[in-house]
Amino acid sequence: MAEYIYLSNKDTLIIKPSKKSPLLLRLIALLFAVVCGVFFCSIRLKQMSIGNRIRFQPFQVLGRSYSEYGIKQIEISGENDTKQLEVPPVYHLTQIEVPGNNDTEQFEFPPVHYPKPQTFNRTECAHNPVQYFAIISMQRSGSGWFETLLNSHMNVSSNGEIFSVMDRRQNVSSIIKTLDTVYNLDLFTSASKNECSAAVGFKWMLNQGLMQYHKEIVEYFNRRGVSVIFLFRRNLLRRLVSVLANSYDRYAKLLNGTHKSHVHSHQEAEALSRYKPAINSTLLIAELKEMELTAAKAFEYFNSTRHIVLYYEDLVKNRKKLKEVLEFLRLPQMKLKSRQVKIHRGTLSEHIQNWNDVKKTLNGTEYGSLLLADYRR
Repeated sequence: MAEYIYLSNKDTLIIKPSKKSPLLLRLIALLFAVVCGVFFCSIRLKQMSIGNRIRFQPFQVLGRSYSEYGIKQIEISGENDTKQLEVPPVYHLTQIEVPGNNDTEQFEFPPVHYPKPQTFNRTECAHNPVQYFAIISMQRSGSGWFETLLNSHMNVSSNGEIFSVMDRRQNVSSIIKTLDTVYNLDLFTSASKNECSAAVGFKWMLNQGLMQYHKEIVEYFNRRGVSVIFLFRRNLLRRLVSVLANSYDRYAKLLNGTHKSHVHSHQEAEALSRYKPAINSTLLIAELKEMELTAAKAFEYFNSTRHIVLYYEDLVKNRKKLKEVLEFLRLPQMKLKSRQVKIHRGTLSEHIQNWNDVKKTLNGTEYGSLLLADYRR
């Protein structure tokens, strides 16, 4: 810029810079404001375009609410209406169904429990959550073996057939009282991990009051957030052989005068398998249908609970099924093991006294495939 030079009266040379134009400064400030405005507008437009591509799908909560635990209501706005979800303060939603474009995704959130036992103090484990479960099955369906597998997990306490004791299932009140004792960690058995159990449950056979009081039990399971593990057997003929052989041994006591429903050595298994039951071929199909009907009723009665369905044969053939069980119970993965040894190994023809009659009865019927099915453990 040009500078102004002038001489003072004392012959002193003074140089003064010229003043900047205010118009130029204003133009610079205006240009800066325009650039910033364009930048922020571009960001906002991008956010709006992303928001338009995101579509919040309506979803449906499956299962019952837990009204007695101080429910909080959450309003979820859908496309056409507003839905209210009941969410308990401690328990999680059992299941959420989210419709997608082509299919439906399901997310499960099993209830979380913090039991406060009356008979002991959980000490440092008081803040560790516990999952409640029940194994629903029928005698001689592999439930004993399955339960020993679960109990080999350091965090699982499965307490056996607690309702084999008649006093515990005399009526609904005694059943509820027993269930509260189990899930409060106040029932002590050899399987109890006590303070640091992360999953606690038991086996419940269909003929131990479960079907008789199913409405009250389903209500209890849903209210307390009990997860159900169905365990049945595909080959009902093998189950029938096991039932008859075990019934015979109750009186014969083939193992040195001692009755054992489960064994831990191949020698004991071989001794018990020497007995070959004779099956009433006249009533055989009716008995098989009755087994199927009983299992179907159990599925129907307890379908509203959070559950998983397992079959003994699938567990034997594919040990990855056990990983699914641990995932279902939200437990850390561990290698599960059992000391139990299968009693009736090999083909069915080796274990049925009147095999030819049984074969003739089932051939050509819907149960003919049971004659050929085989597996080993």
